[in-house]
Amino acid sequence: MTYYIAVANQKGGVAKTTTVLSLGGALVQKNKEVLVVDLDAQADLTLALGVNPSKVRHSIADVLFNWANVISVSRETSIPGLDVVPSNNEMELAERFLPIRKNYETILKNGFKSPLPYDFVLMDCPPSLGAVTINALNLASLLLIPTVPEYFSVHALRNMLVQTRRLRNQSNYDLIYRILITMQDLRNRIHRNMSEQLNKNLGDRVLKNVINIDTKLRESSVAGVPISYYAPKSRSAAQYEALADEIIEYSLNKYEEFEQAI
Repeated sequence: MTYYIAVANQKGGVAKTTTVLSLGGALVQKNKEVLVVDLDAQADLTLALGVNPSKVRHSIADVLFNWANVISVSRETSIPGLDVVPSNNEMELAERFLPIRKNYETILKNGFKSPLPYDFVLMDCPPSLGAVTINALNLASLLLIPTVPEYFSVHALRNMLVQTRRLRNQSNYDLIYRILITMQDLRNRIHRNMSEQLNKNLGDRVLKNVINIDTKLRESSVAGVPISYYAPKSRSAAQYEALADEIIEYSLNKYEEFEQAI
């Protein structure tokens, strides 16, 4: 079984792309086969994996607009075991044209119908709650919400959680969410206080592992490889490795629930 994770937050600048790239690399190092999907028209994940979006002929847009199977548009990266479905400028049309199509909320899910040779699929969503993100949430088993421990980022969680509850009631009953605190600066009193409040108010819906601020993460994106390959001894590499263990545990619990159900 493939475990689907949507990484989303309507707030930009919270390390969504960095999390998909870094978590994907950490999972591969744990002998998992991983597919990362770039759903953002800005194509930052595509760039971060060394692919020039302007030269991409077949992208995730083919799945959303032309009913293509996801395998037909996936490609290998420089990291064995880590494949990518790239994005390009065709995704700029998605929010305009998807909503006028019948049953548009599940078009992405239809592209993933065939069994995939991956343990995990990580979807990098655009910074909005539009049609593309809704498609990802209808496919996902887990919504991972990266959140900087600052007021505006935490405030944006409200709309994400409302949307998640709506989708769970209407179309994706199995969707759960977990919050990942990112870019935390322990020297910053506001960061410390906001992290404490998140844990106090949301309990086990906040992941145990936290990603602290680290310039190595930005450098790894420029280098075109995950942090665990760019700086394997860095603090960030260790934190994403620990996060990968936590995510694997969630996926195993999901498989156990499935087996019990059948």
